Amino acid sequence: MKMVVAIIRHERLQEVQDVLDECGVSGVTVTEVKGCGAQRGYTEKYRGASVHISLRPRLKVEAVMQSEIVKTVVDKLAEAARTGDHGEVGDGKIFVIGVEDAVRIRTGEHGPETVRHAERAMWGH
Repeated sequence: MKMVVAIIRHERLQEVQDVLDECGVSGVTVTEVKGCGAQRGYTEKYRGASVHISLRPRLKVEAVMQSEIVKTVVDKLAEAARTGDHGEVGDGKIFVIGVEDAVRIRTGEHGPETVRHAERAMWGH
């Protein structure tokens, strides 16, 4: 199993959720985060003083899935999260992390079956 972590723009969330659902990913966790990368922030005026804002608001989307579908998910996720035809600075990053085990708390079941769903969930529709 692998965990895919994507840092994306807020406005790309629905497209990202649709891709995860289409690929058979059974669950997703979304967290509002702030960070900086190549954009390096911006400067604005606040009460007459210049203030440098280095942390930009983004969403962190986390999903655990079977290893077999990771490449497909990452490719489709990158396309769904990209702004415009060629992307822009600040579109985000995707990380893939190994997961040793998963446990369904309700039943105590272990392993990859805990992160697989039988039908599309249609999140947000």
